[in-house]
Amino acid sequence: MRGRSVGLLLGLLAAAVVGARASERVGPTAAPAPAAVEAFVARHWRAPLPPQGAPPARFSPLEASLQPEACGTCHPAQYADWRTSWHARAMGPGVVGQLVEKLAGRAEDVAEALACYTCHAPLAEQRPLRPTGAGFGPNPVYDPALERQGVTCAGCHVRAHERFGPPRRDGTLASPVPRTQLPHDGVTRTPAFLASAFCRSCHQFAPDGFALNGKLLEDTYHEWRASRFAREGVQCQDCHMPDRRHLWRGIHDPEMVRSGVAITARVDPARPRLGDTARVLLRLESVRVGHAFPTYVTPRVRLQAELVGPDGAPVPGSRREHVIGREVTLDLSRELADTRLAPGQAATLESRFRLDRPGLRARLRVVVEPDAFYTRFFAALLAQGAGRGAAEIREALEATRRSPFTLFEQELPLR
Repeated sequence: MRGRSVGLLLGLLAAAVVGARASERVGPTAAPAPAAVEAFVARHWRAPLPPQGAPPARFSPLEASLQPEACGTCHPAQYADWRTSWHARAMGPGVVGQLVEKLAGRAEDVAEALACYTCHAPLAEQRPLRPTGAGFGPNPVYDPALERQGVTCAGCHVRAHERFGPPRRDGTLASPVPRTQLPHDGVTRTPAFLASAFCRSCHQFAPDGFALNGKLLEDTYHEWRASRFAREGVQCQDCHMPDRRHLWRGIHDPEMVRSGVAITARVDPARPRLGDTARVLLRLESVRVGHAFPTYVTPRVRLQAELVGPDGAPVPGSRREHVIGREVTLDLSRELADTRLAPGQAATLESRFRLDRPGLRARLRVVVEPDAFYTRFFAALLAQGAGRGAAEIREALEATRRSPFTLFEQELPLR
């Protein structure tokens, strides 16, 4: 493989995201978040997060705990949702397998690894190491039981043992009960938790971050800012946290993907005759996706068409395909193609089949590969040598191979 080793991926991405918290590229189509929201987000997501410090003396062990299970004691529905989410798996084997060697490497490798924690495990208590005058040393507040929990409840909701959250459902902020009479001294409520700007910290690279072909590698927030959804006031949370559910469903979830696109299939002419050439159209439109479909470089969506005979077997050589996605080299040195759809855009696969026998049908599919890039990346990393992280990388590779799903399938009779 030419260019940079695939093992540099985490370092490149970590360097690209640092600084996104305080920066904002104002687009021409949507107003920035209110100043109060921006100020809160800047404070709340300053990186790296400082340690929580000592809890108030009156806190019980449950109130002082940063473990998600402790939060689930009083918030069981939110905890149950979170456990199924990708936030809970943000420190999964694919990340851990890449970090293990870096954390034991040179100072610059350790710095890159710890930058990854900024989004994957943001609490100071999740980091095994911290900067010292001589480089890096053990982190005295490190909790190994917390590290693999990923983006925890406390990662978003707790700073210096103070709880933060959204307004009540009626829009009010103040508590009718004195905070000292509430568990963990109540909660400080702010509209920032309902604003897309809150998500920007980990879903948007800084304007001067890593880019290919003049486009940031992670540009989800700006994609949303340029869309009609931003102009209409539809926030990330409205789609990814409906009814305040802590699910954050996305490209891995068939129903979530299906809810964001419209797929149609037709044959032209509608009733072709033997000897004709049938024109088969498979169209996918992004109708309710508030950013590029798919965003980022990881997923790939395939529109496929092929002829099948009366026995249901594919006709050899008849497969046609159109790929929707942003394809890059494994070492992130080049962009190979970008066929993603902006909100409202559509892609059409047009296939022409000559009907040389009776009983032919067109089989049409839309296949989603949520982890297409990682499947290739992890395989290459293992071939290159993943060191002490090989077992985790192998586990992650197998998970990516299980993630594709068929979003749409239909057979249209031709003759």
